[in-house]
Amino acid sequence: MTVSAILSLKYSDSIGLDADVLEALYDQLGPFSADTIVSGAVEELAVRLSDIAPLYRAGRMTDLARLAQSMVAISTQIGLRTLARVAEDVCHCATAEDGTALAATLCRLERIGDRSLTAIWDLQDITV
Repeated sequence: MTVSAILSLKYSDSIGLDADVLEALYDQLGPFSADTIVSGAVEELAVRLSDIAPLYRAGRMTDLARLAQSMVAISTQIGLRTLARVAEDVCHCATAEDGTALAATLCRLERIGDRSLTAIWDLQDITV
């Protein structure tokens, strides 16, 4: 038996950026304060994204679920709906100790997280 072709999967996840949330944040706080909040949130999300893999490898599911739940709150605050939803899925999978689903949702969290943070940074570059 030979393999004549290698199949490559292409992901087309939408990042789900809620511009209304960001707009409301900027209207309420003003540009300087909102930029500070958004920048801080993006940095916190980046740190949490990098902290997830070591927790997973160590089998620390309670800590992983807690970290993912904190990502839900931060993502929601700055309008990253899809990132919040996927982080919530990770939290549920870690709590249920469903290894297969957790591995899949962690991969999706990494993809969505990277793309979401890039989108926010790009959006901030446009507004500055």
